[in-house]
Parts: sequence; C-alpha cells; structure tokens
Amino acid sequence: MQYYVYILECADKSFYTGITSDLNRRLKEHLSGKGGHYTSTNQAKKLRYSETFPDRSSALKREAQVKSWSRTKKLALIKGDKGILKAASSCKSR
Repeated sequence: MQYYVYILECADKSFYTGITSDLNRRLKEHLSGKGGHYTSTNQAKKLRYSETFPDRSSALKREAQVKSWSRTKKLALIKGDKGILKAASSCKSR
C-alpha cells in the first residue's frame, strides 16, 4: 500500500505535516476541520506538497524528518529549491 507525506498551509501561514494512505480523503478531512487537532484549530487552507512512499515505515521516517525542519527548509522543499535545502541542511540552527 502506498503512503503519502504531505504539507498543508494553514490560515495563519503555519505548516502542518502528516502522512496518509489516501491523500484526497485526508485533505478533505483537514479542509472540513475534521482532520485532527492542529488543523481544527489552525484552519487548513491548501495542500502545498506531497511525496509518495511504498510503505508506512518509510513515510513515517520522512514525516519525522520534515517535521523537525525549519520553516525556511520546508519552504525550500515546497518550492523544489535544492540550493536552499542544501544550505539549510548545513546550518546548525533551525
């Protein structure tokens, strides 16, 4: 079964990162306010990024990695800017 790691942008411009096996269903849940605690209090506005993984284990590892990143690094991932991603990876501060 395929899994997805995704990043949503919320109304307050914050990002929410999660995993799911059904991206369309999960996005509808978040947008309706029923997707989880964070997105029910910080209204999800749009899907900004997603990646596909062959199994839950690899998706969970990637989700944990992305959740630990700074906003700058997440924006670079969303934009596909490998230069900023590499520079942000070499910085000690997040």
